[in-house]
Amino acid sequence: MRIHNVHERLIEAPELEVGRLLDSLASPEDQLWPTDRWPRMVLDGPLGPGASGGHGPIRYVVEAYEPGRSVRFRFTRPPGFVGHHCFELEAVSADQTRLRHSIEMHAHGLTWLKWALVIRHLHDALLEDALDRAETSLGAGLPQQRHSLRVCALRWMLSRIGPSGSASALTRDRGRVR
Repeated sequence: MRIHNVHERLIEAPELEVGRLLDSLASPEDQLWPTDRWPRMVLDGPLGPGASGGHGPIRYVVEAYEPGRSVRFRFTRPPGFVGHHCFELEAVSADQTRLRHSIEMHAHGLTWLKWALVIRHLHDALLEDALDRAETSLGAGLPQQRHSLRVCALRWMLSRIGPSGSASALTRDRGRVR
């Protein structure tokens, strides 16, 4: 099954400022990834080609990185995810930048069912939280959004799996419902 998933936001900030958020990804000063609500993105080295890591049960390696502009990750796990995800910036004007995250992959075997029933919903919530965090980091001061009842239920169910299921960090949501 082919999967194409895109989240984007027009950020009221110059490309250089939004680029700094992108460059902080997976660092101790990460200003893009919503670590207050989701498992931290961790890499085994600085953001750059060859660095590997992931978040929760999802694993990937940095395939390409253009500082301040884009980063592309190739999936290595779960088995059956064949493709990549990436963050890209596009200057729309001197004071507006489009921040986009996209997934292009094929889900093989029963992995497509996991994507359709569970992972897609969690992924969509995480990415919207990341885009909210980008705006907040750049001074938009938006209130933190609540998650849907479905996302809260999935997070609750996965938290019951425990550390072996790599889902215990998902309980940070504190029951917020959107």
